[in-house]
Amino acid sequence: MQGPGMGMMCVVRGSWPVAARLLQCDSRRGSSQSRGLVCSTSVVSCGQSRTCPPLCPACRARWAASRRVPSNSLLDLEQPTTCLKHFCKRPSVDTMSETLRTCYVYLNQTSRSFAAVIQALDGELRQAVCIFYLVLRALDTVEDDMTIPLDVKVLLLQNFHTFLYQPDWRYCESQEKDRQVLEDFPSISKEFRNLAMVYQDVIANICHKMGVGMAQFLEKKVNSLKDWDTYCHYVAGLVGIGLSRLFSASELEDQVVGQDTALANSMGLFLQKTNIIRDYLEDQREGREFWPREVWSKYAETLSDLASPANLQTALQCMNDLITGALQHVPDVLKYLSRLHNQSVFNFCAIPQVMAIATLAACYNNPHVFRGVVKIRKGQAVTLMMGATNIDAVKRIMFQYSRAIGQKVPSTDVSAARTQQILSRIQTLSEAEGRLLSRSHLAPIYVSFAMFFAAVSWQYWRMLSQEQDKYVPRQ
Repeated sequence: MQGPGMGMMCVVRGSWPVAARLLQCDSRRGSSQSRGLVCSTSVVSCGQSRTCPPLCPACRARWAASRRVPSNSLLDLEQPTTCLKHFCKRPSVDTMSETLRTCYVYLNQTSRSFAAVIQALDGELRQAVCIFYLVLRALDTVEDDMTIPLDVKVLLLQNFHTFLYQPDWRYCESQEKDRQVLEDFPSISKEFRNLAMVYQDVIANICHKMGVGMAQFLEKKVNSLKDWDTYCHYVAGLVGIGLSRLFSASELEDQVVGQDTALANSMGLFLQKTNIIRDYLEDQREGREFWPREVWSKYAETLSDLASPANLQTALQCMNDLITGALQHVPDVLKYLSRLHNQSVFNFCAIPQVMAIATLAACYNNPHVFRGVVKIRKGQAVTLMMGATNIDAVKRIMFQYSRAIGQKVPSTDVSAARTQQILSRIQTLSEAEGRLLSRSHLAPIYVSFAMFFAAVSWQYWRMLSQEQDKYVPRQ
């Protein structure tokens, strides 16, 4: 299974949460006057007194006691710096329970990139999403373990949600690399039960649905496009739905965000389909097939035939067909993101979406997908992370990459007309901002922020690259 996830951003040092924080200014709308930065000694106020108050005496005293040299350095959770709602209340490492510390260790061990995402979230939402991720990682580990007998695996998947309420349940027979989340599941389930009931209900419900869905696809192949949507729903759409419900439950976002399951599902499907398209060669080497037969059977006798150099042109047409289908989710992505208000939630959701369309642009009509691994350039990734901080900026990015794809569409491609049609729709939805592809959004007031965020993004990208670099292109 492709790993679940909807967000990125932040930095991890060692085993404990470390975050470069943005104040909750209402900067998502793109106003250059509404940005506040947390530095190592003070807050650069944006003038929005509602959300950017000065440091309280207690916080000011902590900074004085720390004797740190003034600089725009990253902040850790042991040095609270502002009195914003949810921010000073976050626990330091010293006040965490032993099991919560263990959960953060597992989070960093199983996915550094997703650990970075989670630790940028505000308030109690951070812990809820951390536990949500670990529960789904444990479930995913069961699904991926080919040494577990099928009948045993089916029962484990279908009943996994019940183990959340069994303090002593653990599974010690897994051979997967992430087996520690199963062997020490009592630590995870304990922290799950420590969450507010509103978070527990969401996590248990999604875990139940995902486990049932995974069990269905253990022996079922992805044949039709409907199967593809269903599979992607179980492994990624449900993640989007669960996260959206957590966002609303935290009251950081409006209730409509969690209630509109169709949009949340579409967010997950866009990311999952992008991963499946990009990872064709890796999945083939591992004996997995996620490209829908309804599509690839129009171009080849078997899915593996697409990797043959003799079939390159038909392979490209097949991939372009799938990319065209994945792009249908972009209008939903823009609508979903336009509803978000909290800056940390917006970053969490927006960055992977712009990375996805950049990945599709890199993959479109690109023979290298069938020879190795197509990656976004590191500098390009940093630019995307720096830019995707408000809905107008995201629209500019979507406009830019949809136009880039449009310039690569072969006139002879079977799906060319459909591709141009969805690209035209995306550009229409993004057009007002897409025409503003100037440097105005990096006005002088943003320069210090851009430099600061670039450092954060670069460190994040280095962590992400560690996983990507393990793949060796086929010669």
